[in-house]
Amino acid sequence: MTLANCAHRGFSLIELLITMTILGLLASLAAPPLEMAVKRHKEQELHTALREIREAIDAYKRAVDEGKVTRMADESGYPPNLSVLYLGVPDAKDPNKKKKILFLRRMPRDPFYPDATVDASGTWGKRSYDSDYDKPQAGKDVFDVYSLSPETALNGSLYREW
Repeated sequence: MTLANCAHRGFSLIELLITMTILGLLASLAAPPLEMAVKRHKEQELHTALREIREAIDAYKRAVDEGKVTRMADESGYPPNLSVLYLGVPDAKDPNKKKKILFLRRMPRDPFYPDATVDASGTWGKRSYDSDYDKPQAGKDVFDVYSLSPETALNGSLYREW
């Protein structure tokens, strides 16, 4: 075997380093668009979850106004908590009192909530009917929900303002 044949058997250290540098550069160029796509997907999930919960809250209020759900005289007609939306409430118009009205199949999670062990209902900020719009406070009912995330959306708004 000659010396010329041995030189063409493998890659040199320089060739490997140049290849690794090029791959690292390409990976660093791909990372920001990937992070942006993940954030955009989470924002879509947040929009969907907020819409579902708000529609369920409105459906609960309509059911109270129609007499399908009983309420006390001092109650606003909004759900007392988020769990009644997916656990259901007794149908006041059912003569057998066995039927339940469900407003959600399951409670969606806030996709930006950092702790995955918290129950889905606990991932949302709650605003009561008596609360100010600018300073939402939880109370004896749930009039609206909002994200607890302090992050800023891609459009520059805060998630908690959605």
